[in-house]
Amino acid sequence: MAVATGIIVANLYYCQPLIVLIASEFNVPETEAGTITYLTQAGYAIGLFFMVPLGDKIERKKQILVTTFASVLALILAAVSKSFLVLEIASLLIGITSIVPQLILPLAASLTAPERRGKVIGTIMSGLLVGILLSRTLSGFVGEWWGWRSMFWIAAGFCLILFFVIRNQFPVNKPTFEGSYGQLIQSLFSLIKTQPLLREATLINVFSFAQFGVFWTTMVLLLSEAPFNFNSATIGLFGIVGASGALAAPLVGKIGDKGSSRIVIGYGILLMLLSFIVFYFSAESIVGIVIGIILIDIGLQAIHISNQTRVYSILPEARNRMNTVFMSFSFFGTALGSAFGLLLWKIGAWEAVSLGGIALVALAFAVYGFTYTSKRKRQNDLQNSEINL
Repeated sequence: MAVATGIIVANLYYCQPLIVLIASEFNVPETEAGTITYLTQAGYAIGLFFMVPLGDKIERKKQILVTTFASVLALILAAVSKSFLVLEIASLLIGITSIVPQLILPLAASLTAPERRGKVIGTIMSGLLVGILLSRTLSGFVGEWWGWRSMFWIAAGFCLILFFVIRNQFPVNKPTFEGSYGQLIQSLFSLIKTQPLLREATLINVFSFAQFGVFWTTMVLLLSEAPFNFNSATIGLFGIVGASGALAAPLVGKIGDKGSSRIVIGYGILLMLLSFIVFYFSAESIVGIVIGIILIDIGLQAIHISNQTRVYSILPEARNRMNTVFMSFSFFGTALGSAFGLLLWKIGAWEAVSLGGIALVALAFAVYGFTYTSKRKRQNDLQNSEINL
């Protein structure tokens, strides 16, 4: 399952190191070519919101197989696109059909004992993070050697092989929800309204994923210009540095199993703040960028796995729908972050990007602090009412 999530989630990130090559072929500005990054993320958010909930209604293995095959077709469309508009459409479809990891995670949670759930989720998330980060390295080299279209052909081949592996290896897992699809979607809004923990975890993730999008989209623009002037293969190598965050995933999940998830989230937000402070002073420093990448990826991993473990701890019968709310808004945050990063780059290049990232960290801290203060206030009010009684 960890391997499957890594292979499919990589589809969302192959395009990032290829922005310069795509801009050159279609004769569009690099910032315009960068729109495919947030279209892919937006497609992912759309797919999460409208397709993942079906995992609580239809058999999960069947849904995973159909979606994986659809992803193959979307990747082929990108590989053969003759205009930038077609590539934009293909990018949106790649995002919509690459939701398989978010179908696998609830499946894994439903097959795992509660006391091991955090560790299992952390292990699968390791595969997912490695897929995210090494996808950039692979696409950078493939783009430099064989052209950007080759990467989408290769990705289609990966997903086709994975289709047959899933068909032979994954267990059948029947859902419990018996209502209609309309009721299923309507229940998402009920969950948002009635579950304060879900709201807190989701909002923190939105701002954290936005920081991730801000950095990884604009980093390509920074490294492709002076004083670095790196090609796509060299830029892709920075994905290997980010893979260090994957090593922290099982440990974070294990800590979460001991009931310390919220504390870990606080440390994760702090690491992401430190990363953007380092980035601010590293516009011409490779060492600084490498340190910042390690900090931002470990920080995001700590936040995301801890929040996901908390979300899976409530309402087991609605795990797919809980995951839908949590992940669709998280990746909507990534899409907004990518668009925000491109805007900041136009306004003030790397300094503006770094300051924008710090502002997003401040928003995550605000949500974290506000919910903690509100919880303490409710506890105090309850204690006072008991004393009065």
